[in-house]
Amino acid sequence: MRLRPLDARADAEALYAESHPPAGDPHLWMYLPNGPYRDADELREALLVDERSEDHVFFTLDRLAPERPTGIASYLRITPEHGVIEIGHIWFGASLRRTVAATEAIYLLAAHAFDEFGYRRLEWKCNALNQASRRAAERFGFTFEGVFRQHMVVKDRNRDTAWYAITDDEWPAIRGAFEAWLSAENFDEAGGQRRRLGELTAAARRRVD
Repeated sequence: MRLRPLDARADAEALYAESHPPAGDPHLWMYLPNGPYRDADELREALLVDERSEDHVFFTLDRLAPERPTGIASYLRITPEHGVIEIGHIWFGASLRRTVAATEAIYLLAAHAFDEFGYRRLEWKCNALNQASRRAAERFGFTFEGVFRQHMVVKDRNRDTAWYAITDDEWPAIRGAFEAWLSAENFDEAGGQRRRLGELTAAARRRVD
């Protein structure tokens, strides 16, 4: 898996194919603030706005061998004076969902935030109704901190927002859980996982507590 800066003009066609029928799941856009799009050109225009954003840093998620765009993620609500950063606007395309590479993408985003940039707190927020995102946050080692009621209006609907975070004192243990899960030894010859990431991150959080 490779994270690289979003290139709207080059990436739009592949990202549209990954995120819209026939290959893409239309429910992907249910809880996102944008989309779905009529065609790749309309998606390209939206990605150009994202690419130029001064408040967010957007990345294309590239699967390797062969290398191709398969999803989007971003850093947002970046407040270096407090050492806080959020990852969001995350979506995995059809060929990336439920893969080892998808988990590796989250690991890389977290590792860059803590190990390279020196942030103290990494946040994950989602619609409180989005059970898939909430399960993912817990699997990735984020701690649930509460629900902000009537926090936003998204696509003309109320959004109560569930908040999760990892702090820098928790990260070394959670990083170890990610690395143990991602190691080749954790997968059998058929590609099945020997230990689940959620088990490893839950154990890591208990060690910190």
